[in-house]
Amino acid sequence: MGAPQTDVLSIEEIAVDDSEDLGSIALVTINRADKLNALNAEVMSSLKDMAEWVEQTDNIRVVVITGAQPNEPEQGKRAKPNAFVAGADITEFVGKKSDDIREMFTDNAVEALWNISKPTIAMVDGFALGGGCEVACSCDIRIASDRSRFGTPEINLGLIPGYGATQRLVNLLGYGKTMEMIMTGEMIDSADALKWGLVNHVVEPEQLYQFTMNIAKIIGGKSTHTLKVAKKTIRAALSTGLEQGVAIEAEAFASLFDSEDKEIGVSAFIGRHRAKWQHK
Repeated sequence: MGAPQTDVLSIEEIAVDDSEDLGSIALVTINRADKLNALNAEVMSSLKDMAEWVEQTDNIRVVVITGAQPNEPEQGKRAKPNAFVAGADITEFVGKKSDDIREMFTDNAVEALWNISKPTIAMVDGFALGGGCEVACSCDIRIASDRSRFGTPEINLGLIPGYGATQRLVNLLGYGKTMEMIMTGEMIDSADALKWGLVNHVVEPEQLYQFTMNIAKIIGGKSTHTLKVAKKTIRAALSTGLEQGVAIEAEAFASLFDSEDKEIGVSAFIGRHRAKWQHK
């Protein structure tokens, strides 16, 4: 099954390691540069198809999501700013009522991204606003350029976030900072995003791609079976209390002792050689 390429979404498969067959990183680019990569129905449908393809494609180890760079401006026109995703396409909200929106937002693409079992990284360069901030928050790791800005400006439209930000931001930022972001609708810069815990790293724009891919390749070189167990176990902390979460971790830890990759990893450590995972 080939990668589901569309006019608004491109997927490039990048080798985890050129010297070994360790699978690929899927570099997913939202491509509506003329609209600052805003999310419309076509983008959302394409993201859902991509998430399904990732789950069904064993060769894909890690997913990196980013937005297309601005197009060259026409002569005499001002260049558009960089954007990861500048939000939802608000033109699709005109005239819509609650029943229409419930259908649009049920089983949506952001939840599909959140439910990918493999590691996901948001590579953010520029505006990540509204639905764009929510796409970033649906990824496991967020890496931003120092010209990036984050925000949930839905309050200015008489709305609140609808793709999970009221929930996921609380886990990332805490109650007070989430209230501030959502109720003011103001943007924060990359320095505050790092300080608040919204992003993992901030780098210069010229370093963003290489820095992100280095992390993706490190992760991609691990056992995919173990990574999935780790992700599922960490996610349990978001919906369970400490006592139950520790019990889930203990069971997951014990279960890995029945996997081939545990034997491979332990033997590699003792023998001081690189592990060649069965579950790559």
